[in-house]
Amino acid sequence: MNLDAISSVAVLGAGTMGNGIAHVFAREGYTVILRDVEKRKLDHALETISKNLDREVKKGKVPENELPRILARIEPAMDLDAVSGADFVIEAVPERIDLKRQVLAEADAIMHPEAILATNTSSISVTALAAATRRPDRFVGMHFMNPVPVMKLVEVIRALQTGDATFDTTMQLCDKLGKTPVAVNDAPGFVSNRVLMPYINEATFCVMEGVATVESVDAIMKTGMSHPMGPLELADFIGLDVCLDILEVLFRDLGDAKFRPSALLRKMVAAGWLGRKSGRGFYSYGENSTGRSK
Repeated sequence: MNLDAISSVAVLGAGTMGNGIAHVFAREGYTVILRDVEKRKLDHALETISKNLDREVKKGKVPENELPRILARIEPAMDLDAVSGADFVIEAVPERIDLKRQVLAEADAIMHPEAILATNTSSISVTALAAATRRPDRFVGMHFMNPVPVMKLVEVIRALQTGDATFDTTMQLCDKLGKTPVAVNDAPGFVSNRVLMPYINEATFCVMEGVATVESVDAIMKTGMSHPMGPLELADFIGLDVCLDILEVLFRDLGDAKFRPSALLRKMVAAGWLGRKSGRGFYSYGENSTGRSK
């Protein structure tokens, strides 16, 4: 399938990444089916997309008269059959290989033969996920960065089975979305998370071992290294559970102790302290919070 043949897109999963992906496709003029198994997640996703578009209108990035048209292009759905006519389908469910395989296999079974199937996985083998489908040559990794409407980078991951036409079309599609696609071969964590997660993990070890406070670790990396966010603030933004999931994949698949998640990170996830989305992580984000660490 070439780029001109793609007019409708389906996104599987209405979480943080899924609603962001739906947002950018609808903004570019594509009809988008946003599918999730829970209505509350779909409702929250549409609310989030609307708020984010309002911000883009205020910043002059989207004309105000376009706002209703963009929102009208997004069709929420709970029934998987709704995605059967899509030309390009992107899976964006949580970072668990069993769940991803199940969702991808179910979508693959009802998609039309020429459609391309992509995964937004941030660490799992795209080759292994492609093998769970009947169209491995039309399967590709498309790793967007969070927040999707803002961040330009998309890692486009070629599985062992990915055909040249599929890969080229996906790269062109990223360009059309106003993104910057970078080609990456399939490996655990690809480039972004293979480099980023040990950085975040080592920052958690510094806190756990009493080397410095949360604020001090972040201040050093922001002030000394000119990073816009410190590693622990960034971990809260990503989600500590997501960081842990990715580190587990890296540790398991690469077998290197440098990817071993810290005990502090495991403990915080077990406590439900997941960062911004739960109201507490390395910092507190409650209504009366100062935004300081706990």
